This record gives sequence, structure tokens and C-alpha cells, in this order.
Amino acid sequence: MADHRSPPPAYLAEGPRVGLRPFRYRDADEFTARARESRGLHRPWLFPPDTAEAYAAYARALIEDPARAGYLVCERADGAVAGFININNIVRAAFQSGALGYGAFAHAAGRGLMGEALGLVVRHAFGPLGLHRLEANIQPGNTASLALVRRAGFRKEGFSPAMLFIDGAWRDHERWAVTAETPVPPDTP
Repeated sequence: MADHRSPPPAYLAEGPRVGLRPFRYRDADEFTARARESRGLHRPWLFPPDTAEAYAAYARALIEDPARAGYLVCERADGAVAGFININNIVRAAFQSGALGYGAFAHAAGRGLMGEALGLVVRHAFGPLGLHRLEANIQPGNTASLALVRRAGFRKEGFSPAMLFIDGAWRDHERWAVTAETPVPPDTP
């Protein structure tokens, strides 16, 4: 683990208000505190790790698994973690695709930071990562998440009944996707 006094790594991508950087093990305290503060915002859609042990396993998968890429969304003004966007299930070869998972923390919700960050992740995925397609599977009642992907240029591709087991039940999801040929809207830096 890195020394806590060392400066944070440079951002992989930056917008006017946010920067993206990889997950680090030493982010556990801030991430889990933000996750606990944000339970009311996240439930019943999302259950990010809110203990040090759960964070360690979560971060390890994002750091070590080549089929995953995890990014902390940080406010450029002070470096505070505002949310996260992960690309999971990365498949290479002819597919060149990944599935998004993301969440804003309560203190940052509704401020447009995740829209800016999603635009940065899309550009990073289609640029340095070399992906061609990103998917987002969203529960139909999660209106904030649906609005986020719409603004970012994702298109609805379908509906998957009982797709994922979340919070004790199989949940329906809408399937949304964007490809490298889809321009990122101008309001998404």
C-alpha cells in the first residue's frame, strides 16, 4: 500500500470540475464513509461497500482483474471523492465491450458531476482502453440513472426481466448502450 502522505496520482482524465483516477486501497476510509452517508440515495438500487473489509475485496477486484476498470470521480477543487464509475465484464477480441456500474455520493448528487465524469469515462474507454461498446443495465424505476445515460448519448436497446439478483430479489433491467461511433453530447465534457 502507498504511503498516506504521498500526493494523489495524476488524473487519467479531467473535466472542468472532476478528475478520474484509479481506485487505491488507501481510499477505504473516505469511500466507505461516503457510502454510509449515501445509503438513502443508493437504496434499493445500489449497495457499494461500506466497511473496510468489503472495500478491500471490491478494490482488489477493480485493481487486479484485467476484465474490470474502476475509477473514482474526484472533485478537482479539493480531491474529494464524489462517486465512482466502473467498467465491468470487459471482453476483448471481436467484442471490445464492457458493462458500466456507477454511483454518486450524496454530497455530490444533483450537481452534474456524474454527467461530466461519465463523458470522461466514455472517452477513456473508447480511447486508451480501446473498447468499442459500453452497456448500462438499469432498473426501470431508477429515474436518475436513466436520465444520466440518456444525457450521455446511450440508446435503449431492450428490457431484461429478472436480470440481476439485487437486494434479495431478481430485478428487471433496461439495457442501454453506446458505441465508439456515437458522439458524446456537448454538455457531457
